[in-house]
This record gives sequence, C-alpha cells and structure tokens, in this order.
Amino acid sequence: MIRARRLLLLPALALAAGVLAAPAAQAGPAKHGDRHDPVRFATFNASLNRGAVGQLVTDLSTPDNAQAREVAEVVQRNRPDVLLINEFDYVPDNIAANLFRENYLERGQNGAKPISYPYAFVAPSNTGVLTGFDLNRDGRTDTGDDAHGFGLFEGQYGMLVLSKYPIDTRSVRTFQKFRWKDMPGAMLPDDPATAAPGDWYSPQILDILRLSSKSHWDVPIRVGRSTVHFLVSHPTPPTFDGAEDRNGTRNHDEIRFWADYVTPGKSRYVYDDHGNRGGLRTGEKFVVAGDNNSDPLDGDSVPGSIQQLLHAPRVIDPKPGSIGGYLAAGEQGGANASHRSNPYFDTADFNDVAPGNLRADYVLPSTGLHPVGGEVFWPRSDSPLARLNDASDHHLVRVDVVVPRR
Repeated sequence: MIRARRLLLLPALALAAGVLAAPAAQAGPAKHGDRHDPVRFATFNASLNRGAVGQLVTDLSTPDNAQAREVAEVVQRNRPDVLLINEFDYVPDNIAANLFRENYLERGQNGAKPISYPYAFVAPSNTGVLTGFDLNRDGRTDTGDDAHGFGLFEGQYGMLVLSKYPIDTRSVRTFQKFRWKDMPGAMLPDDPATAAPGDWYSPQILDILRLSSKSHWDVPIRVGRSTVHFLVSHPTPPTFDGAEDRNGTRNHDEIRFWADYVTPGKSRYVYDDHGNRGGLRTGEKFVVAGDNNSDPLDGDSVPGSIQQLLHAPRVIDPKPGSIGGYLAAGEQGGANASHRSNPYFDTADFNDVAPGNLRADYVLPSTGLHPVGGEVFWPRSDSPLARLNDASDHHLVRVDVVVPRR
C-alpha cells in the first residue's frame, strides 16, 4: 500500500521537480525558422570494457557478440544524435569504434532500426598508465591501483563519442595530463595517521599525478551554424579505497573540473594537453555528459560532489527519469529502502545490499540551449524490453535540446 501511494504521487513529484516528458518523435538535424529541431544528447556507460588488450576488437570483429548486440539495441531504440559511451576500451585510429558501428549499430537488432554515426572521436585514457609509485600503499607499484586511473592495461574503461553532426576535431581539447595538484584548493586525500592535512600522496607523487581517472574532453559539435561543446568524462567511483578516501576526493575534484570550466572567472587555472589555458567563454553553449559516479544524496561520494556541477551558474538539470527505475527500487528493496533521493531519477542498478540504485549518469545542457524532453531508458520489469536492462549496470540517459541557429 505504501508503494502504491508513492506511485500515485509520482506524476506530481515529477512535475514539481521539473521533469521533462520524452517526445515520441526522434530528434534530428532538420531546421525550421530560427532554431533547429531538437538534438538528442545521451550518455551510456555500456560496460564494453574487456579484461585484456585487444579483446574488445576481437569481440566486435563479428556481429554476434551478445552483449554488444544488446548495447547496440539500446542505442537504436533511443536514437541519440550525439552519444557518449563510457567504458569502451581505447583503441587508436577508431578501430574498435568502426567495428562497433559497422557490425552492430548499422545492423538492426531484434527489430530495432539500424543507426548510423558518421562522426566518432576517441583519445587516450589515463586508465592503466602506471605512475611508478605505490599509490594505494600495498607494497607494489605495478597494479591497476598504481596507475593514473585504475586499469589493467592502458586505455581500459575508455570513452567514445559518436555523432550524427560534424565534430570539429581541430578544436577538440583534451585534459588527460592536467595534474591534480594544479587545481586551486584541491581536495587531496588525507593520511589519517598523521596530523598534516592532505598528505596521503607525497610531493613526488603529486608532481606527476593526474586529475582525470580517464580524461576530460571538450568535443565541439557543429549543429548548423552553432557549436555545442560536448563536455565528457567518467570520474572514478568514490569507493575501493580506505579511510584516506583517495577515490572519493578525486571523484569530487573530477566533477568540480567541469563546474569550474564552464564558469567564467573560475577556469583560469585550467590548461589542456597542448598547453592552452582557460575554460569556456561567456555565452558558449555546452552539454556536460558522463557517468559521474555521484548521487545527490545517496551512495559513497563526498557530500556535495555532484551539486558542484548541478548548481553551477550556467548549468540546467532537466532531471530525466523513468517509471522503470522508480519501480525497480521498490521491487529490489535492500539499500534502496533507505535512500533519500527520488528513485525516479536513478540511472544505475547497483548491488541491492550496498550502495543500491543511484543517479550516477548525467546529461546537463547549458543556458542558451532549450531542453524539451528527457528520459532514463529503464524499461519496467513487465515490459518486453526489460531484457535490455542487463546490457549494463547503467542505463542510457538522454535529453533533447533545441539549439538556436546562432
């Protein structure tokens, strides 16, 4: 009875929170009047990572990998125009990206229509790039925990951007090598055994340790005569550490990076991998997207981590959600029963004992763009598409925005 009452209240709660209904029509590149038709931006942690170098290429070289087919079907049924895929192992020269497009996305899956992305962008990731230091103090310097970002090999858990619109590749900015200590007021992890603050890492480690556990990319997308900066990243999970909270503090600052980058006056310290400084100029349009591994109220992240981005001056939170995620929290129980966040907004289906389902994935447009729809793709358990809920432990999140022509 309690669950039923909560469900009856859901439409009112959703409207009060500013939830946008997802339009039935697919977004696309047609233009009318002074504005384009809506452009659908999406993020999906697809778990297309593998345990060894070259395995992803092997798996995508034929069109019959079951997981890749499910991931492709999710994309085909949501039909984003611009898509970030998290946890897609980095392979140079778009080799893995091309195989995924040709063997999966461009082939209809289970009755879904094929989808084509003429443009793709990949770049190196900090995952698996060893630092030469014992970052977790286990007496070794050769494990995934001793890399700039956790990974068993270089590029594991990387990122891929796919787009129907042209990518201005000459203007892409990457921030793979930005050092954590170069962020003013960085929340560096603290050794609880000493009195000094923020001293888990030695000065020698901080001289080389990078902020991004994967990377941060500013990928300009050309929508007619407008440019939308697609700001993508995948901050480290704020767990798998100890009392020093080295991953929680890093997650906090990886999220902060974009909040500062899009806020004039706060981004002077930023430098990209070519040495160019500063963030976005006033008035530039952007969409921040990715698996931020941070729920506003639940889970293990440092309190206030995702709020830095949600409350940044030029960021809009359309709050996409799903009935499927809302119902799943009640059906699965466990940690979900004590959560404070509204499960309608959950995007990740984690262990029910801990941390439970969370809102971890975000698509956040800027002022100057006009959100007109949004959804978390989480089919109800009684839906024929519920089989796609196992494609990943994350769900695709999409937001449709109208982009002014100038």
